[in-house]
Amino acid sequence: MSTTQAHITVTELGPSKLLNRLATHWAHKLEVEQSPERARIVFPGDAVCVLQAADAQTLHARIDAPDAGVLDRLEEVVASHLLRMSRGEALEISWSRASA
Repeated sequence: MSTTQAHITVTELGPSKLLNRLATHWAHKLEVEQSPERARIVFPGDAVCVLQAADAQTLHARIDAPDAGVLDRLEEVVASHLLRMSRGEALEISWSRASA
């Protein structure tokens, strides 16, 4: 299992609103567990993304995937969707990897 994490600063919109937008968007086609401060999204192929509002400006994202190839793809998918859901807010998304 491969893991990647990102700590994303969200100043204008707020992390809770951003994660809820994204979770609602993906709930139409993926399995999603959602609360105001946390979302867990299950992707095909045994990959999971967890988004957690850490404080008023920080969103933590973690992706667990079965291999590095799936992880590569999901980093791009999650980042592009976060940027789209932020509606123009400049987000800094930097993934750091660890192998489990």
